[in-house]
Amino acid sequence: MRRSRLTAYLISTLFAVGAALTGAASAQASELAAAGGYVALGDSYSSGVGAGSYISSSGDCDRSTNAYPYLYNAAHAPSSFAFNACSGATTDDVLAGQLGSLNSSTGLVSITIGGNDAGFADVMTTCVLNSDSTCLSRINTARSYVASTLPGKLDTTYSTIRSKAPSARVVVIGYPRFYKLGATCVGLSETKRSAINDAADYMNSVISQRAAAHGFVFGDVRTTFTGHEICSGDSWLHSVNWLDIGTSYHPTAAGQSGGYLPVLNNND
Repeated sequence: MRRSRLTAYLISTLFAVGAALTGAASAQASELAAAGGYVALGDSYSSGVGAGSYISSSGDCDRSTNAYPYLYNAAHAPSSFAFNACSGATTDDVLAGQLGSLNSSTGLVSITIGGNDAGFADVMTTCVLNSDSTCLSRINTARSYVASTLPGKLDTTYSTIRSKAPSARVVVIGYPRFYKLGATCVGLSETKRSAINDAADYMNSVISQRAAAHGFVFGDVRTTFTGHEICSGDSWLHSVNWLDIGTSYHPTAAGQSGGYLPVLNNND
């Protein structure tokens, strides 16, 4: 009995110390961002496609004042803010055009990237317009790319970010699951929805592994989007929008503020 009580005491003490250290590390990271500035990189999930209120000067990049990087900047007021994320961006686009704001004093970097490399838009178009078997075939092609080619693309991107911003805390943020399964919902079949969700999980696992290999933090939005998937009745994601097709399967303003922003706040 005494040994059990001692063990329990030691475990609780270790948990308390761990929580204190984690809180201290998070506070230190926020201070670094405030002192060194924040750079937001990535694709449409970071630029804010689907969230409305686009910044006119951003052109086809469709950067939104409702996007999580813009909201983070407004809430935390870092010493500088570069909003470089752009709709349609691939890893090659990030390397070619988004890294100019990084420097040795950058304190915080966020990025979502990889979906366009894997052909996300074509996958969703194929699944909306074609049979289950055609949809699954296209998803399997994308999964093969994610397994064989995307890791190297991510490694090059992450290594370059680190070389340009050696002191920054880099938060690599993933993608949500798109559908609530088992719900009555007009649109794609349950077979398609399940396969799309599984593909999103696989994509996130690869991104998370490569981020960890570079010492970066992975921000998982699947938890914050739980209960807010398409077919949930309270979706934070657009389904197919035939009047504005580019917003399809992107977070709404609520998805940016309720799904993405808390993940960055918890990992900054």
